[in-house]
Amino acid sequence: MLDPGNIALVITLCALLSILSYWFGLLSASGALASFAVGAIIGSFGTVGWLLTLIAFVFLGFLVTKYRFQAKKRMNVQEGAKGERTYHNVIANGLVPAAVAVVSFALGQQGSEVASLAFISSVAVAAADTTASELGVLSKNTYLITTGEKVPAGVDGGISLAGTAGCIVASVVASAVGWLAIFQSLPFDPLIAIPITMGVAGCMLDSVVGATLESRGMISKLGNNMMTMGVGSLLSTVLYMLLV
Repeated sequence: MLDPGNIALVITLCALLSILSYWFGLLSASGALASFAVGAIIGSFGTVGWLLTLIAFVFLGFLVTKYRFQAKKRMNVQEGAKGERTYHNVIANGLVPAAVAVVSFALGQQGSEVASLAFISSVAVAAADTTASELGVLSKNTYLITTGEKVPAGVDGGISLAGTAGCIVASVVASAVGWLAIFQSLPFDPLIAIPITMGVAGCMLDSVVGATLESRGMISKLGNNMMTMGVGSLLSTVLYMLLV
């Protein structure tokens, strides 16, 4: 059952986040509105801990986007005019976590361990992919994941040492933050390995799809993001069922 008090808190947090994100140039106007809607769904049908995990991802994305931003701008590989993201980006990174929240609520699993791990896994994939992309475009040595051929930075399916390292670190950070925000327990349970693994695997799958389907116009970049996040969530649920 939806809790009116919880919803009021969620709406307040989402409104503040959206306003501040727009004010500081993290999101465009359309992005801020989409962020409010996605956050409200996740916080209402999931938990406040889920919403806090999403907020942490937003700020991680902001940090890696702004990293050496002028260099990215000179190379014309920056996100938006000033690093801001539109509703397309918000939907691509928020639709799967929102779907996890709605489905878990419908199944009576709101806030359960398995649903929370599926949620964290989806965010870990998004964090890993965003970080890998933002760091990878600055690399001088980028190789196509499917053939090993050297390609220009930013090419669909290209991977680099910096991007891969960033992918791993981001997946660990996103999973750790999500675990603390949702389960509020230390030391970490070994189950945290599930979202960490899904984050890295999802990022690598994103590159494979980018080098094949996306490069041929068979799927968009945002569609690729949503698909790999969905795979990460589903596989995390399967792993949980096998291990627990």
